[in-house]
Amino acid sequence: MSTPRDVFQRLSDGIGSGDFSRLHLLYAEDASVEMPFMRPRAVRIHGRDEVREHFARFDGQISLTPSNVRVYETADPELIVAEFDYETGGERLANIQVLRIRDGLIVESRDYHNHAAIADMMG
Repeated sequence: MSTPRDVFQRLSDGIGSGDFSRLHLLYAEDASVEMPFMRPRAVRIHGRDEVREHFARFDGQISLTPSNVRVYETADPELIVAEFDYETGGERLANIQVLRIRDGLIVESRDYHNHAAIADMMG
């Protein structure tokens, strides 16, 4: 069985590759994803199908290279905190994700990205 760190690594690798077509398979059927810094308003995604739709909007459209990745394990074996940068075009943006991973699938994620800056970086 995959550890939470393994699952995060597959997610990070997939985003770094620019191929988002299978990333939804890392999420549980009833996953909950919150993006409190999304603009113009915070976004909540419920379920693998909505996660797939979200990733499909960006598949092949953006190139983000994760770097300076640090994964922190917590007293709760399902919960990790990942701190990392996205690099593109010489720019670097700090990010944090709080992930609950159960049975090898992401069941909850709170994603703290500067989505407006990512959009600006991508043109």
